[in-house]
Amino acid sequence: MNRFPKSLALIAGLFSALGFAPLDWWPLTLACLAILLHLVFEAQDLRKALARGYWFGVGHFAVGLNWIAGAFQYQDTMPKWLGWIAVALLSLYLAIYPAMAAGLAWRWGRSKPAEFILFFAAAWIVTEYLRAAMFTGFAWNPLSVVVIPVAGVAQYFAPGIGTYGLSGLLVLVAGGLAHLVPGWIRRVKTSYHSVEGEWVTLVIWPFVAAFTGIFVFFSMGYVMGSPQESHGPLIRVVQPNIGQQDKHVKAFDKINFEKLAGLTGVPGREPRLILWPEAAVPDFLEEEEWARERLARLIGPRDMLVTGGVALVEDKEGYVIAARNSTFVLTPGADIIARYDKAHLVPYGEYLPMRPVLSALGLSRLVPGDLDFWPGPGPQSTGVPGFGRMGVQICYEIIFSGHVIDRNNRPDFLFNPSNDAWFGPWGPPQHLAQARLRAIEEGIPVVRSTPTGISAVIDADGNLLHHLPYRKAGFIETHLPPPHPPTLFARYGNILSLGFAFFLGALGIALGRFRR
Repeated sequence: MNRFPKSLALIAGLFSALGFAPLDWWPLTLACLAILLHLVFEAQDLRKALARGYWFGVGHFAVGLNWIAGAFQYQDTMPKWLGWIAVALLSLYLAIYPAMAAGLAWRWGRSKPAEFILFFAAAWIVTEYLRAAMFTGFAWNPLSVVVIPVAGVAQYFAPGIGTYGLSGLLVLVAGGLAHLVPGWIRRVKTSYHSVEGEWVTLVIWPFVAAFTGIFVFFSMGYVMGSPQESHGPLIRVVQPNIGQQDKHVKAFDKINFEKLAGLTGVPGREPRLILWPEAAVPDFLEEEEWARERLARLIGPRDMLVTGGVALVEDKEGYVIAARNSTFVLTPGADIIARYDKAHLVPYGEYLPMRPVLSALGLSRLVPGDLDFWPGPGPQSTGVPGFGRMGVQICYEIIFSGHVIDRNNRPDFLFNPSNDAWFGPWGPPQHLAQARLRAIEEGIPVVRSTPTGISAVIDADGNLLHHLPYRKAGFIETHLPPPHPPTLFARYGNILSLGFAFFLGALGIALGRFRR
């Protein structure tokens, strides 16, 4: 394993990403992570440890983010092959974070395997958190999302230590696998020259694992429950199967609207909250009264409609200078009673950083149009009469752990309108898995509506109650599942994840001093 360590780290990184959706081969991810731990521990110096972590990260992100290349298929002003260049460049940047984790673990824990594993887990938590925060953040595919298909694991731990803390636990598990690698076992045996040393190997490491488990047990927010029948308000989630290639073509406006209208259905005895996807309508609802009236005619006298659209930003002279990616709550009387503006925008997707420079090079943002989007103020809860308090996170925003709800005005459910039509067969299931993780962390149901899938209703335990497959038109009509009481994570957020990292690091230091 040590003859070609960087090549092996790259290959391990490539295969590790197969644990994410849609394949969900999570045992392979743990095995590849164990290989990384072994390679870094065996590094002769810090530079080699950093390099092994870096090349693992390059492979890990290149495969996991391959769906980004698909977005360039819908932007005529830039060549399609540029999408793969974007994947490569983004992977080369994101690989810095696994490299940092590898370097920190090698620097502080290289003397003994147990300390090294603890430091690596702590460093992974911190660097994954930093990846979600630095330079606007890119929190896609945290390591912990691979265990979403494993019943009970995320539900048991994420409400207490969050997404990044759960990622650290997976590193500990991978460390246990790496401890079984023959080369490592030989090194352990030669590291101790007394009966006391062998006793430490056999007893202290299980103690560390048990102590970690006890910490997590007392920090968790609740024990997972089974899906229960809901008697909440009636919702209708619409998925029209409108492809990205047809979304902004004027000739398709009428066809697209008829799809949405048909799937909205007819009013019944029970009031309905009708949920349409991100940017479902091309009209400017605040300025165009006829557009609001057209939508209002589709819903019953006690229904409410929530739809994605665009809000315009004007300067003092009345000139349009920007736009906002928004959702609107519309009444049967054609009144807009609430609007949420997306706060966490996608760089190069919804706005072009350093526009004068990059536009001169022939680059443009991926969303069509000449105006950049401006961000909104952040998570807000909106009271929807008859349906409770609704929080909204538009598309990409749902991936940011600890930043999806207003903690001072906790919503009853979270609506995640999205447009996954850009991202091929890999992006939508990955997006869905991350939405499930938010439901588990916060203890609230999440409802997703997308043009092409995967639309879903997710309960407060992260269970997938209903969903519409990718590339299939349809609707979901069901009662909204109830929220849980606030979890520990819902109260304190990522301070718990970082606290768990501090605990693991302190445990590593204490274990090293005990041995000396």
